[in-house]
Amino acid sequence: MPVQRMTGPKGQFYADPKPSPDETSFRQDNNSSAYYNSPYYLLHKSQVQPIPQVRQNAAPNIALADYIPKDIADAINQAGKISFHTVGDTGAAKVNRAQSAGTAIQHEAGVADAMAADVQAQGVNGPAFFFNLGDVIYNFGEGQYYYDQFYEPFREYDRPIFSIPGNHDGMVFGSSSSAPQVPTLAAFLTNFCAPEPGPSPDAGGLVRSVMTQPGVYFTLDAPFVSIIGLYSNVLDSGAGVISSQKGHFPLVDDQLTFLQSELKRLKPDRDAGKRAVLLALHHPPLSADARHGGSSGELADIDACCKAAGLWPDAVLSGHAHLYQRFTRVIQGKETPYVVAGSGGFSATAPFGGLPNAPVKVGDHTLVVNPIVEFGYLTVTTDAKTLTITFKTATNQQVMQRDSVTVDLKSGKITSDPAGITPTTLPGPKKGPKKGKGGAAPVAPKPKTPKRGKKK
Repeated sequence: MPVQRMTGPKGQFYADPKPSPDETSFRQDNNSSAYYNSPYYLLHKSQVQPIPQVRQNAAPNIALADYIPKDIADAINQAGKISFHTVGDTGAAKVNRAQSAGTAIQHEAGVADAMAADVQAQGVNGPAFFFNLGDVIYNFGEGQYYYDQFYEPFREYDRPIFSIPGNHDGMVFGSSSSAPQVPTLAAFLTNFCAPEPGPSPDAGGLVRSVMTQPGVYFTLDAPFVSIIGLYSNVLDSGAGVISSQKGHFPLVDDQLTFLQSELKRLKPDRDAGKRAVLLALHHPPLSADARHGGSSGELADIDACCKAAGLWPDAVLSGHAHLYQRFTRVIQGKETPYVVAGSGGFSATAPFGGLPNAPVKVGDHTLVVNPIVEFGYLTVTTDAKTLTITFKTATNQQVMQRDSVTVDLKSGKITSDPAGITPTTLPGPKKGPKKGKGGAAPVAPKPKTPKRGKKK
């Protein structure tokens, strides 16, 4: 029987009214190996791509109230707190010859099903939305892959899904070296930055409406919390880039102007204890991953904007590294969680091995817990007085709390809870992802500075 689903105030649809089993194969085969060998990609793979402008006449910030119905907004205000989901690297694609498409689908579906179950079980008091930390689609983000890797896995997620792009969402390829076959971020803009809500050309008949974010960087204002989302460009194993870095990259510095302006706008509410302020971007400023290290240029840009605005975020959320990591960074006595959650379904990757267990301190930051190399997601809860970030793994139809951290927003101090050990089992016969391999916690390496490169 069809299920009654939530409708947004502008007629937006989210979960599909007719539940269906998880996919077992892709509708559209992913030709990643061919793309990685294309002339355009081979020439430009170490170069940044242009950042699309914010949609004309669109404000840089959006309100959650424009995406959820009044009963959910009322429930949030009555409870005096809000919770939401977040994780990155949710796209499903074959990683190598040893992995089947079915396995890749199961990895993403295990996380998506667990998040949908949270919403269904908790109703109006549950997570109000999902903020995707990028790499929605692999390996390059063309529209033909959105059904398999986004709309179908989240067809039962009955809440709005906001997103910043990851590097794979913005990567492009082409049969010649001079121009890409499809402009960077074309499909992301279609599905997340449309001028009006409506059906997606890429949804394959599923009902989820396109999102109306103003651009690939924006602020989401919700009760008790604002999330500033940035776009860290297309470099893969290299570091994130959000600016020209003083002329090193052929980018305008609009994101720095935006970030500083948004921090200044939000500072009065943050100082008054009315909201938490979070920063989200795909490439992590801090990371101990064996392939995807932290980004020193990105970190320096963020720090400069925060210093100029007189406001430091209460947490920094990132993906890109395909595991869970949590750092504590101390600036001017304020303890800030830097959480990496690229564990949404694509290719769990072990961190550096053979080094001491956490906690391990390097400079002003400490790797607090051993990285967790399993698929899972974050739930963030705040009442503007405290902020709690919880990581749960979703493996073999079991959801288990593995880490949690709470920040007292007034004092800027952190209180961590011990990892949960009691599993809960998802409803239904759906098959979950295979369990990822664990890894020893490393010393956090020095963040990377990307090589200078200009797009030809």
